[in-house]
Amino acid sequence: MNTQEFYTNMKTEQDKIKENIGSIKNRVVVFSGKGGVGKTMITINIAYELAKKNSVAIIDCDITAPNIPKMLNIKGELKIKDKRILPVEHKGVRIVSSAFMAKDKDAIIWRGPLRSKLINQLLSDTNFESTEYLIADLPPGTGDEVLTITQSMKPNIALIITTPQEVSLGDAKRAISMAKSMGIKNIYLIENMSYLKCPKCGEKIDLFGEGNTKKLGEEMGIEVIGQIPLDIEIRKESDEGKVGVTEHPEKEFSREIGKIVEKINGASQ
Repeated sequence: MNTQEFYTNMKTEQDKIKENIGSIKNRVVVFSGKGGVGKTMITINIAYELAKKNSVAIIDCDITAPNIPKMLNIKGELKIKDKRILPVEHKGVRIVSSAFMAKDKDAIIWRGPLRSKLINQLLSDTNFESTEYLIADLPPGTGDEVLTITQSMKPNIALIITTPQEVSLGDAKRAISMAKSMGIKNIYLIENMSYLKCPKCGEKIDLFGEGNTKKLGEEMGIEVIGQIPLDIEIRKESDEGKVGVTEHPEKEFSREIGKIVEKINGASQ
C-alpha cells in the first residue's frame, strides 16, 4: 500500500465512524494516567447509574486487557446482523468488548496499530442506534492508542480517574494535558479511593492523603466532581459481577456516583 492509499483508507474509516456515531450527542471518554486506580469499576458504575434514565453503551477500548465483561461476570459473543456488530446487552446497558472475540484464557497479542484499527472498526460498524451516552473505557496511559481512539471518537466529555497518591496524580496531570490538547470541551477529575470509613466507629480515614487532587484541579483549571470512598463490600461484590449503584443505592459510594452523573448530565445539555 502506498502513502496515498493509506491516507485514502484512513479518511474512509473516519468518515464511517462519523456517520455511525455522529448522532450520539454524549460521548464520554474515561482516562487514567496509570493502571490500578479503579477506572473500569468507576466506568461501569457511572454507566449503570446513567442507564436508569438513559440509553447507554460502553465500548471497552482496552484491547489487551478487556476487563468490563469480566467485572460484570458476563459472557457472550458479538453477533453480526446486516453487516453491523450487535453489542451484548446486560441489564439495560449495551457492551462492546474484544473479550467477546477471544476465549477466556487467550491473550490478545497485537501491536498498537492493529489495536487502534480494531477500535475504529468497533466504532464504525457497531449498531449504536438510539444510544444517548457512549462511554469509552480507555487503556491506561497517554500513548498513541489512546490518542487515536480519542481522535476517532471526538468526545465532548473526559473523565480523569485518579487516586490521592502523588504518583497517580502526576500521571493524571499528563492525562489532563492530553485531553486539553485534544480540544475536549468538558474535562473533569474524579478521585477514587478517596477515603475509608471505619466499619466500627464510622470515622473517615484518609488512606492516601487528603487535598492533593483538589490542588491538582486548581493548578490545571479542572473541576473535581467526585470523591469516591473505598467501600470494602462493594469492592468484594464487584469481583462477583455486581454493580454498586444497583446493589447498594443507599451507600455513600453510590451517592457520590450519582453526583458525578448529575454533572455529566448537566454538561451534556
